[in-house]
Amino acid sequence: MKKTYLILTIVGTLLPSIFVLKESLATGNILLYTQPLRTLEGMFANDISSAFMMDLLFVLALFLVWSYREAKRQQIAGLGWIWAYTFAFGLAGGLPLFLYARESAKGQEN
Repeated sequence: MKKTYLILTIVGTLLPSIFVLKESLATGNILLYTQPLRTLEGMFANDISSAFMMDLLFVLALFLVWSYREAKRQQIAGLGWIWAYTFAFGLAGGLPLFLYARESAKGQEN
């Protein structure tokens, strides 16, 4: 499963990054961070995007709580780096990265 999680980390990072790159080039809002108000306006531009954003933010909060507890339970090192990766590149890459780290920690137990 480790290899699968690593592949999913790469795919989950690259797929959203296509749209981030397009937006960065079109607007100058580099990685959606240099113009945070513009980013927020786009994220909540209408009811459809707002629904997806609220869903994503809820799942992100759930991931933070769960990964913290799981990292303590499984003694997974580097959780802060995984969270930083998640906030920089998104949950689609951060979640499989955490699962990869969890599998790696399990492998060290055996």
